[in-house]
Amino acid sequence: MRIDVLGAVRALRDDGGPVDLGGPRHREVLARLVAAEGRLVTTDSLVDDLWTDPPVRAVGALRTFVAALRRALEPERPPRSPPRVIVTEGPGYALRLPREDVDVHRFQDTLARARRDPAAVGDLGTELAAWRGPAYADVPDAAWAQRERTRIEELRLEGVELRARILLDSGEGADLVAELGAHVDRHPWREPSWELLARALYRAGRQADALATLRRARAMLVDRLGLDPGGDLRRLETDILNGAVPPEGARTAWTGPGVRLGPRTTVDLARTLALAGGDALVGSRRDRLAAVRAAERTGDLSLTARIIGAYDVPAVWSRADDPEQSRAVVAAAERTLAGLGPDGPVDLRARLLATIAVESRSADLSGTELGRAQQAARQAEALARDLADPALLAFALNGVFLQSFGRPGLAATRDRTGAELLDLATRHGLQNFAVLGRLVRLQSASALGDLDAATAHADAADLLAATTEAPLVPVLTGWFRARVTAARSTGPGGPTAAAAAAQYRAAEDALRTAGMPGLHRGLFPLALLGLRLLHDRPAPTGPNLDWGPYRPWTRPLVLLAQDRGEQARTALAALPEPPRDHLQEAMWCLTARAAVRLGERAVAARAGAALREARAEHAGAGSGMLTLGPVARYLAEAEACARAG
Repeated sequence: MRIDVLGAVRALRDDGGPVDLGGPRHREVLARLVAAEGRLVTTDSLVDDLWTDPPVRAVGALRTFVAALRRALEPERPPRSPPRVIVTEGPGYALRLPREDVDVHRFQDTLARARRDPAAVGDLGTELAAWRGPAYADVPDAAWAQRERTRIEELRLEGVELRARILLDSGEGADLVAELGAHVDRHPWREPSWELLARALYRAGRQADALATLRRARAMLVDRLGLDPGGDLRRLETDILNGAVPPEGARTAWTGPGVRLGPRTTVDLARTLALAGGDALVGSRRDRLAAVRAAERTGDLSLTARIIGAYDVPAVWSRADDPEQSRAVVAAAERTLAGLGPDGPVDLRARLLATIAVESRSADLSGTELGRAQQAARQAEALARDLADPALLAFALNGVFLQSFGRPGLAATRDRTGAELLDLATRHGLQNFAVLGRLVRLQSASALGDLDAATAHADAADLLAATTEAPLVPVLTGWFRARVTAARSTGPGGPTAAAAAAQYRAAEDALRTAGMPGLHRGLFPLALLGLRLLHDRPAPTGPNLDWGPYRPWTRPLVLLAQDRGEQARTALAALPEPPRDHLQEAMWCLTARAAVRLGERAVAARAGAALREARAEHAGAGSGMLTLGPVARYLAEAEACARAG
């Protein structure tokens, strides 16, 4: 399945055949969901976007359009099975397709990649050549469509200029003269396009034409706008006259035409991109580390501390996506903190300590490292409270939350941190941390089995994400909604286990491109295992299941499901203690279940002791993304096994 909106809106099957999307309103609904980039669009927003004066039955009409689109996009979906392309989320709908299957998303990701890596210039050229016309060309001029067309057209122009700049910087580009000449004619007010055209002419050996182009640009700007040319145009003219045009291969990092990046600008951009997820999130982490290393090379401790502490992106998951990179950031923060000493600026020390706490994700720490990280979290919180800096305190509380997984059974403690985060962020307009507060409280309520409260936090987080452009949030809340379906699949008249499995699969599809491998890998099989345990069924044993970091704790149950008891016993004996993260209660419950099945009383006793403080919680539900059911059930089995004989 592929959806294209760079031109008229259309959908294509895998074989390239067109999908009949229906009438103009159907295409407009699909287009509006594409524009949301996977985020929830509420029913009220869709109605307002489709009609200037909504009819009485507007909501019913919208549901009819959505139902028809679902039939068109998923013609082979079995009756009563949940849709996977246009999904219902809370008070609205969201489009769930990999970004590479939607042309506008693929273009944006390619453009972002080319900004960071000139080697992507070929892909950028391919994406630019694939445009069939203005974005959403057949969608009426609704306000949302006009905004999107304007935004995407600006990105296209940037893409044209970025591609030309990369080619010229690499010594190519003499054949760009005709293309850039037409570009300048259509967009004469874009100074970078004049510079690029002049450079292309110079590269083609047309020095006189290059100078004439720059003088024409000067005349147009002065005569029509009363503006002098910018510094880049003036420098290029001087360089051409002096025969000193920068040599081939003098490449620079660019965020767009004419904008060079320094370490501070880079980390600010990285912080912004991190909230977008996908390739932008992966790239933002890499750019952030590069900026930190560049700052360290200057030898300026204050600059380095500001660069390290500027990346105050809210984090809700306790397993690092790139442990090596996180360790590198922590090491740089510790070096800088030591260099500043105890008398260094308090705000810089607080940010460095908070960074150490946030980046030292509990899942990958030894006991000594965990102690240092927890101490850093407490110190950052204390300093931030003394400074009365709301944004700094929110960042410090993020570290406190991530370091609150020292043992099972701390959901209520985390809920208090989440409540303070939410209150602080709401009072001071810190929207991204308000989203974090909601997600922390969602996880805590989920762990405590309060699904109504958790659902309220999920709905609120989705609404906040729609206004803060945080597309990762609906990915996380989508998993939570699948967890709710799984929990309710055990009750009479509730959803079926098959419906829960399908919802987990849809959540897995959304997570695959979210740029969070530390969260993604192994989560889907673990969710299916939890669903099977809820229904007293054996573990799934499919050969293609990637258990990721959870394999040691799932393997004994998988082997038991394959009637390989002795191998299961060996695997159980080799189990280490679970990592101290969102899923430690789940790993202990899996250990307990395997020990009970195998009659291993010592292991059962160890699991029971670990789970005792979590008896009021639900296993795995502290992640907000899956559940194995009440901890009390596994605890009772483990204690009974330990007492037997």
